[in-house]
Parts: sequence; C-alpha cells; structure tokens
Amino acid sequence: MTTTVPAYAAPSAKAPLERTTIPRRDVREHDVRISIEFAGICHSDIHQARDEWGGSIFPMVPGHEIAGTVAEVGPGVTRYAVGDRVGVGCFVDSCRTCANCLAGDEQYCRVGQTPTYNGLDADGEPTYGGYSTEVVVDENYVLGIPEGLALDVAAPLLCAGVTLYSPLKRWQAGPGRKVAIVGMGGLGHMGVKIAAALGADVTVLSQSLRKQEDAERFGADHYYATSDPETFTALEGHFDLIVNTVSANLELDRYLSLLAVDGTLVNVGAPEHPVSLSVFSLIGARRSLAGSMIGGIRETQEMLDFCAEHGLGAEIEVIPADQVNEAYERVVASDVRYRFVIDVSTI
Repeated sequence: MTTTVPAYAAPSAKAPLERTTIPRRDVREHDVRISIEFAGICHSDIHQARDEWGGSIFPMVPGHEIAGTVAEVGPGVTRYAVGDRVGVGCFVDSCRTCANCLAGDEQYCRVGQTPTYNGLDADGEPTYGGYSTEVVVDENYVLGIPEGLALDVAAPLLCAGVTLYSPLKRWQAGPGRKVAIVGMGGLGHMGVKIAAALGADVTVLSQSLRKQEDAERFGADHYYATSDPETFTALEGHFDLIVNTVSANLELDRYLSLLAVDGTLVNVGAPEHPVSLSVFSLIGARRSLAGSMIGGIRETQEMLDFCAEHGLGAEIEVIPADQVNEAYERVVASDVRYRFVIDVSTI
C-alpha cells in the first residue's frame, strides 16, 4: 500500500522541476515516516536532474539533505519515536551483510547502497528524495538531529557536512596539522568550519579573495587566491592534507606540489571528465592522491553530534519550493552563500 504526497520533480533530463505527487510506501515493521521540514540543494542534485553523470531515472525527485520530525513509526522500531528530530542523508538502505556494511561503511556497500533518490529499492521501485513533504525510511538509515542544531542549518550536514568530516577525520586533521580546503562553496565552507573545530591550521585556496572575510569568520587562519601564480610558489611543500571540494578539473600536479612529504590530496568533488597527473608529483615526496565519498551511518551521526557540540551549522539561504529552478541556476553560477535549503512547507 502507498500514500500519495506532494513533491517537486524533474520530469526529464534538463527539464525544469515542477510540482507533482509521488507515492510513499506505508510504514513497515522497522520503518519511520518523516514529515520533511527542510531539504538542502546539493550540486549533485543538479548533475543528476540534468543527467550530466548518466543513468538518471525520471521522473526524479532530488534531495538527499533531509531534516524533519518523525510522524509515524512501525511496530518494531526502537530507535525513534513520534516527534523526534531526524534526518536522512544520501542513502536509505544497503545490503547490511558485506564487509563494508558490517564495518559501518555502508556508503561503500559491495552490493550497492540504495540512494535516497535516483535509485531502485529492494522491491525494484524508484526512490524519491527530499523535495517532498514526506519520506519513509528504515530506522537503521535515519539519523538523530541533536537539539543544539536547528533543522534548517542541519539539513545540508547530511551530505555537505559528512562529506568533509569523513576525510578530515580519516586523515587526522587536528592540532599541529596544516590543512587546506580547495573551494569555498557548499562543501568547502563546512570543511573550513569542521577543520577549524578539530584544531587544525586551516588555509582556504579559492579562485579569488572575495570570500576571504567569510572564511576567516568560519575559522580559517589563512586565505590565498589560486588565480595568483605566486600562491603555488609560496606554499610549495606546505600542507599535510588538502581536501579538494570543487568539481572542475584542476591541474593536479600544481596542487600536489603544495603537499609536504607524506601529504595527501583528497578529492571529494566529482569532475565530469577524467583527470591526469604526472606520477613524479607523487613519488617525489611520497605523496598520496585519494578520494572520499560521504560517510556511513555511524560516522554521519558522529558528525551531527560534533557539529551540535561545536555550534556548527551550514550557512544557508532558505527558499520556497517554487524558486528551485532559479536556485539551480544560481548554484551553477556560484551565486549562493553557501547552501540553498527548501522550506518544504511551501510545497
């Protein structure tokens, strides 16, 4: 059995999103029905709604930065109760039995995690995301949002927050470590906040100096414009860790040159086209090039608790649902500081 709820969907590739209705399954034994209050707009929503990565399923309801309250629980649910403040991130299920799932890395499920939208669930039904008034999710893939976090600023943490928290923790950002964040957008601004809260010495590498004041307010110690060729000379061999948040193709050799011996450049942005580099940029100083994708459920909850403890939330612009197409264009033009969040009550 299903319930029909309002939503905003892309009917086909590159078509404007429009108001529609979608089915949501009735609550099962371990399900939680969530009344969605806010949904963040991630650049990956745009890539997938425009089929820029290929394989998109239409009609598509984007949105994997979901915050709201529990409206109903199944009879077997033990983790949540009606009225609890909760969130849903980038996936809503996984195989639960592979080595990665058992290790808490469900995002790397060997069978394949079930994405919150633009995917198929275990029954072969399409998944629909957070640009809708409700969602039904197994309790094991629901996150608790601490009281210290407002739901609107918490929503983007379900993707942008954990996408930066995960590599910063794994590559040990903290006191005595020099960390650079490449890009000061929806991902990058959270990287600055989290790296600073972890105690690292934080540098922002951005195309221009126009966001320097914001970066310093978020906790950055240093700020450099990558459009200035002297930046790469001045910072050669300087950083222990660089996290690249941009989706454009960078000249990787130039950025690798900024790493100290044993330094690591981690990519969390996803360029549309293949990248290239000279292997001498790695072997010349025992450097590493790595990638990272969101986080598992346990790590995402850890991130939410960390952000609440340190008073960290996304910098947002809340919009009504009927402005989503305009917001997409502004994201592509980098005209947002720093994350759009849809007020779902306007759907």
